[in-house]
Amino acid sequence: MTLAATGFTGLDWAILAGYGAAVVGLGAAVSRRRPGRDELFLAARAMPMWAVAVSVLATSLSAATFLGGPQQAYASDLTYLSANIGGLLAVIVVAVVFVPAFYRAQVTSIYELLGHRFGAPVRSAASVMFMLGRLLASGARLYMVALPFALIAFGDLRPSSLLAAIAVIAVVATMYTMLGGIRAVIWTDVLQAVVLVGTVGIAFWLLFERIDAPLEEIVSVLRDDPAGDKTRWLDPSLDPARPFTIWTALIGFTLFNMAAFGTDQDLTQRLLTCRSARRGSWSLILANVLSWPVVALFLGLGLLLYVFYQHPELAGVAPEAADAVTDTRRVFLQFILDEMPVGLRGLMVAGLFAAAMSSTDSALNALASTTIADFYRPLRRDDARGDVHASRLAIGGWALGLAGVAAICVLWQQRSGETLIAFALGVMVFAYGGLLGVFLTALLTRRGSTASALAALGAGLVVVIAMDTSVWSRWAPSWLPAAVAFPWKMTIASGVSFGVCVLGGRRVTA
Repeated sequence: MTLAATGFTGLDWAILAGYGAAVVGLGAAVSRRRPGRDELFLAARAMPMWAVAVSVLATSLSAATFLGGPQQAYASDLTYLSANIGGLLAVIVVAVVFVPAFYRAQVTSIYELLGHRFGAPVRSAASVMFMLGRLLASGARLYMVALPFALIAFGDLRPSSLLAAIAVIAVVATMYTMLGGIRAVIWTDVLQAVVLVGTVGIAFWLLFERIDAPLEEIVSVLRDDPAGDKTRWLDPSLDPARPFTIWTALIGFTLFNMAAFGTDQDLTQRLLTCRSARRGSWSLILANVLSWPVVALFLGLGLLLYVFYQHPELAGVAPEAADAVTDTRRVFLQFILDEMPVGLRGLMVAGLFAAAMSSTDSALNALASTTIADFYRPLRRDDARGDVHASRLAIGGWALGLAGVAAICVLWQQRSGETLIAFALGVMVFAYGGLLGVFLTALLTRRGSTASALAALGAGLVVVIAMDTSVWSRWAPSWLPAAVAFPWKMTIASGVSFGVCVLGGRRVTA
């Protein structure tokens, strides 16, 4: 594919560049406060609840949802929507148990709470576990958005093009994250959420208008699809390889989302920027409520794309257009570049980059905050100016790390054979299993010791690796299932981690 073949015009580039400038400008505007410890990582605990909720929503969506949501429905059905059941159950638990505990402990890094409970070695180990998982997960998301950027900017997916795309996105996100800390992250996330949801809404409306058939006929075609009912959103299957079933929703996704919102500094940090634990908890619940219609919008767009390309008789599309969709990862992008009017193409791609930067900026700030709070600050106490300088160096260093992981993911995701959504979510399980088991022990029991907590963190990681046959399929024993979906990996790993952690002796402090 050549640059001209992408259909991207000067007006589209101008819109995209204008959006990038607006984001950096907003980040600079909110950075006028004098930076300090509480300002950089907690925004002086003065952020409005609604802004925090929108920021959490924007980060949890990410580029994986922008491209992967439509792909999931296009290639499968609506069963991914059932994962929201577990999300709702999880945020209620986190809002009631986790968030108040973090406020009581007055932490900057949530792993400080584990340090109070089990000792400094556990705090450091948990922080490293988070860093590893976040580096992998956010690096994977950065890779996903590099695919369309490379196609648009360079007209191909050669390694050199992908590396250049990764570098551009990382540099822009790093610039405004360094300027304003978590305050800049939250306010730019609000802008990016509006652009993200707005552009997808426009695409949905345009696509629905292009399909020359009543809604009843569209639904009938989707329900009678030869591969199965594409409108199905509840799957009762017990197949361990299926990631989106009613059982994974009730069990695996509940645990996964408890880990995401309660043990992951990336998402939890912004809950700590509210004035009180109550406001932080309600911001999380509001974010989950907002996510239901937004995720449904992405999935509905995927179903319309399926009708558009696979049933051209309903969409007025040439029959050979269906054959052009050889890679479902690019189906939404293909529609943007081939079918969108001039100007709207640039706006749509701006929505894609909104998703990319909203996940990248928050990851950089969270990684920097744990680096400073859990490693730098214990060695350099009462040095607020040093905190600011060191945090900006940490943001730059972690940006390089994310870019490196994104480059590695080019081969990793293709080898896994998973959809973008499943891949992006599954990567974080490597860290979440151990972290959730240890946090649950700390918050719900009086048991556990330094040794048992450290062992639990390691056990969670080992269990996930043991079940990830794509990593070591050549040596996998015959009695293991050929594939285990990540929600079941999460369930087993967190259960093992919790069991190992409570083996430690009873502690007096809670």
